[in-house]
Amino acid sequence: MTNLVTSLVTPRLRLRSWTDDDLEPMVAICTDPEVMRFFPRPNTRDEVVALLDRQRRRLAAGEPGLFAAERLEDGRLLGFVGLARPSFEAPFIPCVEVGWRLGRDAWGHGYATEAARAAVEHGFTTLGLDELVSFTSVGHDRSRAVMRRLGMHHDPADDFDHPRLAEGHPLRRHVLYRLRREEWRSTQDPAPAPGASLER
Repeated sequence: MTNLVTSLVTPRLRLRSWTDDDLEPMVAICTDPEVMRFFPRPNTRDEVVALLDRQRRRLAAGEPGLFAAERLEDGRLLGFVGLARPSFEAPFIPCVEVGWRLGRDAWGHGYATEAARAAVEHGFTTLGLDELVSFTSVGHDRSRAVMRRLGMHHDPADDFDHPRLAEGHPLRRHVLYRLRREEWRSTQDPAPAPGASLER
């Protein structure tokens, strides 16, 4: 049985694999200082090229990966949403993270929550994961609000200092949110949500 899913469709969005046409919009998003405010620095173009190539390969292999988030109404690329395996060392790793990064013009419309819910369902149902986590720097209230809307819970005992940020860095302290499959399943309507589907 394969875990390969070519895209996830929600009422307003399609989460899909990456094309060459996605590079320039993602470079614009990942080099925007406001979008990258809660990261150590904006990405370089080369880093975005490498990111998209990694995610394309992971999705093609049926592994946790970050999808291109495209608005159905006009086909506009809004950013990425999906799953990732963090590679740094921390007490909660190994794990799979649900994450998102959208351009500024996509903020405030509920797109991150809508897309992340589809990614969570994909992780628990198609990939068979037992738990998903999400994390961000302490002051990133917008992302923390999405985590709460996903039903994730925060235990201050799980908070950690990001090992890739130097001691004293203002973004070093991170919060961790968790969601187990059993918790997620208990909140789901047994009938499929209208307008949500997997494409294989």
